[in-house]
Amino acid sequence: MISKLLPILFLLVGIGGGIGAGIALAPPPEEVEHAEGHEGDAHGEDHHEEEEEEELAEGEEVIPNDFIKINNQFVIPVVERDQLSALVVMSLTLEAKPGMTGKVHSFEPKLRDSFLQILFDHANMGGFRGAFTRSEVLDPLRTALREEGQRYLGKDLIDVLILEITRQDV
Repeated sequence: MISKLLPILFLLVGIGGGIGAGIALAPPPEEVEHAEGHEGDAHGEDHHEEEEEEELAEGEEVIPNDFIKINNQFVIPVVERDQLSALVVMSLTLEAKPGMTGKVHSFEPKLRDSFLQILFDHANMGGFRGAFTRSEVLDPLRTALREEGQRYLGKDLIDVLILEITRQDV
């Protein structure tokens, strides 16, 4: 008798658990705005969301930036005491305003040359020795790369992102 009731009991427990999980994990219901539209003020909510909604309501669309990968990785030799001690391999991506992809690709040879010179200088100053991935080491490098890129692309270049960086000791 118990062997016939046990599957039904497990089924009921499973259904109950599923319903409970659905209720617990359900997204919160959206708040209904009153006619005054100031319901959030009484609860001390941030006005930032309201400003964004007003901007979108005026017909302005938020256009995301383009991320343009620089073809091929950068290989930077690390020389210590006139001998090759390591190779650093990096992949860079440019964050730019929409529509800059063509301009970036047309300037890519100049950008690669300039970026390589900055990376070589960074390596020669010891930037790839020790804990070279610390933010206080990489931030000046990012800044130099961004400023050099803006020399060719203007203020439409927002940032230079270091997506991959690897050091291989020789």
